[in-house]
Amino acid sequence: MIQTAKAQSAPGWTRQRDERAHKQQQLIGKGIVYGLLLLGASVFTLPLIVMISTSFKSFNEINSYPPTFLPNTWIPENYLNAWNFPNTDFPRWTMNTIIILAASLPGVLLTSSLCAYGFARLRFPGRNAWFLAVLASIMLPPQVTLIPLYILFFRLGWLDSFLPLIVPPWFGGGALNIFLIRQFFMQIPRDLDEAAIIDGASHFTIWRKIYLPLSRPVMVTVALLTILTTWNDFLGPLIYLTSPRNYTLALGLNMFQGLFITRTDYIMAISSLMVIPMILLFIFAQRYIVRGFVTSGLKG
Repeated sequence: MIQTAKAQSAPGWTRQRDERAHKQQQLIGKGIVYGLLLLGASVFTLPLIVMISTSFKSFNEINSYPPTFLPNTWIPENYLNAWNFPNTDFPRWTMNTIIILAASLPGVLLTSSLCAYGFARLRFPGRNAWFLAVLASIMLPPQVTLIPLYILFFRLGWLDSFLPLIVPPWFGGGALNIFLIRQFFMQIPRDLDEAAIIDGASHFTIWRKIYLPLSRPVMVTVALLTILTTWNDFLGPLIYLTSPRNYTLALGLNMFQGLFITRTDYIMAISSLMVIPMILLFIFAQRYIVRGFVTSGLKG
């Protein structure tokens, strides 16, 4: 009887042992994955941590040996001193950047979504060829079109103004943005279009009342990419803006570095002020960004 009971309980015990071993393997595998992710994250975030840490150090501590990772004495006044440094105007440069961003972002969202709707839902001769041409323009370096655009804006009298940085986004919104939104629109069932057309809706009404409300994730993604590009843009303002009063924040930071390159504490403070808003924006919008990229790449 005892041997029979042992024989009957052996398979159950073996199954439990296998389950425990499987769970241990899963925990070890997750530990290795998370460890590698933490290691990679620490490598990528180390420059940011060093920049913020240096911004709170004194000038003497930065140039002392051996170097310190965290400040011995925290000096938050570096931010205020750098922000109000003589011969600079960071409040005005920040406002210029915000003005350019606020004026160009609606154009990017409106025109790129309109173009994407046309490529996704309208049927016209040469649609695929035009879409391939749009995709091919992504591979075109901006330096190739720099001289023709400069000549055009010069003849229009737009140099040393915000117009060369605001008007172009209102004509198409960018090839990458068109591609992302078009891919998202391809996921929306055509039944919605057909039902709206039966009710007498035009394509503009369908785009405005059906597609835009459903495309919030990809629109947030495009908006964030536009904000990052405009906020960090250096080449465009460098070419078209000449007066220091019209500088953007990127140009102002470059000018500040040229004026006082030895004050690493002030340079790191201004750099931190320029980077931190974009990091916070990405943290709050990352859910929409991931969803927008995932849903935009499911169907061609």
